[in-house]
Parts: sequence; structure tokens; C-alpha cells
Amino acid sequence: MLLQRNKLGSVRPPKRCRSDMDNISTSDIVIINGNSHPDLANSVAERMGLKNGGCSVFHKSNRETIVEISDSVRGKDIYIIQTGTKDANNNIMELLIMAYACKTSSARSIVGVIPYLPYSKQCKMRKRGCIVSKLLAKMMCTSGLTHIITMDLHQKEIQGFFDIPVDNLRASPFLLQYIQESIPDYRNSVIVARNPGVAKKANSYAERLRLGLAVIHGEQKEAESDEVDGRYSPPPTRNSTPQHAPSSSRQRTTSVSVGVPEHPVKVKPPLTIVGDVNGRIAIMVDDLIDDVQAFVAAAEMLKDNGACKIYVLATHGLLSSDAPRLLEESVIDEIVVTNTIPHEVQKLQCNKIKTIDISILIAEAIRRIHNKESMSYLFRNVTLED
Repeated sequence: MLLQRNKLGSVRPPKRCRSDMDNISTSDIVIINGNSHPDLANSVAERMGLKNGGCSVFHKSNRETIVEISDSVRGKDIYIIQTGTKDANNNIMELLIMAYACKTSSARSIVGVIPYLPYSKQCKMRKRGCIVSKLLAKMMCTSGLTHIITMDLHQKEIQGFFDIPVDNLRASPFLLQYIQESIPDYRNSVIVARNPGVAKKANSYAERLRLGLAVIHGEQKEAESDEVDGRYSPPPTRNSTPQHAPSSSRQRTTSVSVGVPEHPVKVKPPLTIVGDVNGRIAIMVDDLIDDVQAFVAAAEMLKDNGACKIYVLATHGLLSSDAPRLLEESVIDEIVVTNTIPHEVQKLQCNKIKTIDISILIAEAIRRIHNKESMSYLFRNVTLED
């Protein structure tokens, strides 16, 4: 297997992994990173038997980003490790400037390793907004990036925004292994989707673990702002049936006397659970945990319905604002996230947060890309629902 666990919440490479990493030619590969997650970059470089290239990223007094690369990158393969954090805008600018600096210094290829892609939740049109993920993809391609490595995109369709190859890695093997090895009596568990939108991911976990599935329905979403700008003004009333149409055609055509019909208002039902959680361990899964109010409300409902323990597993632990305090005071027993996003400060505020190291997966992806090997092993047994 690719993954082996040596203690709770940590993953180490198998013994053969070091010999695999030794196959990398260290003369034409350079790993650099910005300020978003230097610990992850150092861990990836250490697993590959390399050291980080000389790259300094800092901000001037006027908050402009300055990038200085001390080592030569001419003709080399550059891997820029830069994830998204709560300081997303600075993370993006650092990545773009680093990529452009390598491009103008004649690097052979520039691969952006972005475990958590910022703005990935803004991948759909909202009223008169825009699809920010598409804009970000065009900026990355223009800056000089030739390849993207990311993990658990909010929507897989985001890969179509890029004009360069995108490898969307999966953290599910790590989380599944954690469930099997670190949750006592996990066979008495049920996988929970906190809303119908996560049902596909939860179903994938349930099928792999041979467990039951429960879905929470009726979650109240954030209300969009109502603006008085004419969007709700009704059209004028007129007969919509063409008068010049043949009589036989008019007889088969249904017309309305109020113009364009109005969309019925959605009225969400109160929170309900579809599935049995009484006396069982509830495991909620998701790709991102940021604002935790929805998770806390779902956990309280699961507890009221008889769940004995409640776990939350997510790939990206952004944990913004007062999320650590809310989680510490909630009925959730444990929150498990990977280290795609730094959250050491949040762990000091909440003892329930556990971290799984996924640096070996990123290191293996870099090794395979650099050696022009197939990436299919990293996606083996992955279905469309993942």
C-alpha cells in the first residue's frame, strides 16, 4: 500500500518509498514555496530527499509582494507549493509572482502545487456576480504555470476552467484509514451528509466502509440579498397566444393570462434526518469545514436523535473566525482534517481537532509527474461520486 500509519493522526511512507524517491534526479528539480504553508513544503521536500530552493517572498511597506529567487532555475522543473489560507488574496499574488519570476527566468516547466485552491466555492454564477474560479484559472495560466496539482476541489468541473493539466488528488484514502484504525467500533457507525449536496461524497464513504448512510434535509442556506433593482418586477399582462396561428394549433396551445408565470417560493422544511442514527456513531464528511454553525446545528440534531458519538471529517480545515470556540463548546467529539491548510493556532484553541499528514501523497504525485510516470495509481478505485 502507498500509506502506512505509525501513530494517531500521522502517516509515514512505506520502507520502499525512500528508494522510489531516490530515483529523482535532483539536478533539474527545484521546490520553492510562499508564505502560506512552509511546514507542508518542508515536509514534502524532506520526503523526497530534497531541500527547498532559495526563494524569499516578502511584502514592502506599501504591501506590494516581492519575490527573490537566489538559485538558478534555467532549464529546470519548478514545483511551487502554495496553498490557500484565510489570507487568500496574498496567497494568490505570491503564487502568480513566483510563477512569473520562474517563467521569465527560463524555467523548463512550472508546476503549481495548490492543495486547497482559493475561491473554489465561487464556481457558479450567482445573480449578477461572476465565476471567480474561471478568472483565477486564467490568471494562473497567464502567469506561466504549466501544470496544477490540487486536492479535493469543491467541484470537479473546475478543472475545465484551466487550459493546462490539472491533477485533482483525493484525501479519502487517508480519512478512510483514520476511520478504520482510530474510531473504536467503527462498524457501528453511520456516514452522515449534513445536506443533500454532500450525499454523493457520503455515499462513496459508506460504500467503501460497508456502512449505512443518513442525510440531513432542510438546512437553511444563507439568504441572498434582496435588492430593489427591477429583478422582481412582473412583466406586463398580455395574451401570449399568437393570433395568426391556425385554429387547430391554438386549440392545442395552453396560454396564461398573467404573462410570465412567477417561480414558486422555496420553503425549506424543518431539519429532518433521513436514516437511523439511534445508538450509533455518526460520521459527517465534507470537503471543507470553515464556518461551523451548520456542522454544530447538524451535530445537535444527531445527538437529539440518539447518536452516541459524533465525528466530523473534512479534507480542508479552514476554520475561520470563532470556529475553534464553537467546536470546543459543541457536542461534536472529534474533528479530523488534513494539513492542506495550516491550523496550528486553531488546534491550540480546540482540543478536538486532529490532523492527518498528506505530504506523502503530494510527494508521490510530484515524483510521478517529474519521472513522467502514470498517475493512475493515485486515483485507483476512485468513482465519479468522489
